[in-house]
Amino acid sequence: MQLLLVEDDATMRSTLQRSLARRGMAVTALGDGRDALAQWRAQPPDAVVLDLTLPGLDGLQVLQQARAGGLRTPVLLLTARGTVGDRVLGLNAGADDYLPKPFDLDELEARLRALLRRSGDAPSPALPAGAPALGALRCDRGSGAIYVHGEPLDLTPRELALLRALLAQPGRAVAKERLYELVFPGQSQVQYEAIEVVVYRVRKKLAGTGVALMTLRGLGYLLKAQQA
Repeated sequence: MQLLLVEDDATMRSTLQRSLARRGMAVTALGDGRDALAQWRAQPPDAVVLDLTLPGLDGLQVLQQARAGGLRTPVLLLTARGTVGDRVLGLNAGADDYLPKPFDLDELEARLRALLRRSGDAPSPALPAGAPALGALRCDRGSGAIYVHGEPLDLTPRELALLRALLAQPGRAVAKERLYELVFPGQSQVQYEAIEVVVYRVRKKLAGTGVALMTLRGLGYLLKAQQA
């Protein structure tokens, strides 16, 4: 797991970095909000552990700007703040989970791995060199975000995984079974029909973009640019 750890307390930051590295994670640790946002944009990790209290930009600002820029990386907030309001603000800004300080390291690791499982943040199919876009849709190779007419499309991690899989094969049907594997990796407890819910949500978000998500009975789903 490639992890971005953003914590302003130098002692805690160093301790967490060493401890998580011993658990098999590659950890980039930073203590400043602006530096963290720049690193996140330049090299999106698998997950972000983000403290709310930071110099430069606070954790909430970092999160808001990252989400506004199309970065969909799963985020776990660390906070010493005891009020429910701060946690609600973080979740509304796009955080996926939170862990109040002090916390147990085993719980932190378990929550991070659960985030990746729930979000479907498994390696997405690589986009072919000649097909990173379809119509108004474009996939940014650096962040993995998808843009429409230059604006980031607001997608959940599962919606993003599905749309990237379809963009990888523009004009060709992708089997429902394959999409299920990519959107819900290793989650055999999720009902097979759940992929249809994700397809429905993506289809609604593509309305008016000039790109349609089509169902081909017996073959799967495909993206098609509509005629003007």
